[in-house]
Amino acid sequence: MMTAANHNSNSNSNTHHHGSTSSGSKQGSSICFTVGKVDAGMTTLLTEDHHLIEFPSLLLPKGVTAGSVVNISVNRNLEEEQNRRDEFWALQDEILDQFGKNPPKTPTLRVKSLTQSTCTLEWDSLVLNQASLRSLDVYKNGVKQGHSIASPYHTNQYKLSGLEIDHMFSFYIEIKTSAGTLRSNEVKARTHTLDNLTGTNICFGVFESDAALEECKRLVVEIGGTWTEDVGIETTHLLCHVQGGYNYEAALQQSIPIVKPEWLKACVEHKKLQAALPYYLVQPSSNGISSHPDTPAQE
Repeated sequence: MMTAANHNSNSNSNTHHHGSTSSGSKQGSSICFTVGKVDAGMTTLLTEDHHLIEFPSLLLPKGVTAGSVVNISVNRNLEEEQNRRDEFWALQDEILDQFGKNPPKTPTLRVKSLTQSTCTLEWDSLVLNQASLRSLDVYKNGVKQGHSIASPYHTNQYKLSGLEIDHMFSFYIEIKTSAGTLRSNEVKARTHTLDNLTGTNICFGVFESDAALEECKRLVVEIGGTWTEDVGIETTHLLCHVQGGYNYEAALQQSIPIVKPEWLKACVEHKKLQAALPYYLVQPSSNGISSHPDTPAQE
């Protein structure tokens, strides 16, 4: 606590004498100063041993001018110190409860599906608590795959393609958060051999008849594969007789091979995966340019 008291230099000759000689005296916790230069912002004060300090003009009593003598008292406010100390530690405890005791959890990774050349990874929904997510990356055999996942909050799956047939791979994901970097468990998986058709995931487009559609569904089950109503991340082929429809357009957008039902019959007959190109619904032209602008690339 600091207070300033004004002593009128005209009311006492001794005081006036001390002010003119820039003298001062200390009485307990109160120190006497002679006012020197007075400005709008800061005032110059002089002690009796000729030390000079600057003091905020707003804190001086009204009417103080050059030559005035003021007493400034400085006292320690222990009660206010304790109050502020209590507020500070209360805030630290609150921060600890919100951010320090609930760190983000390590993600758990697993293999969702495999084919001869693809692997779909899946992880549990991220639990970040109060931390914010900065990036999520997928690693194959210790090497980061492409760019960070664009929308990590809205997806928990990632499909890797172009893998070698019958080859072992290791995968993990790494998330960077405001609370640090976390790495998932590592999973290992071997891509399928050509005679392993269990990873085949078929979706259907427009068929000429319901009987033909039902026959294809039966054949998918026979080879140990699966079929779905809608195109998804695990879809390996789209079977149809004619172009058009929602699934057809979705397959075009995702570069999923669109083949005739004869492809599936050939897989059943030879008991191994067959190349998709000879069975494309729309065949590429001989010059390498597709006869249909949206025909997907060869698998």
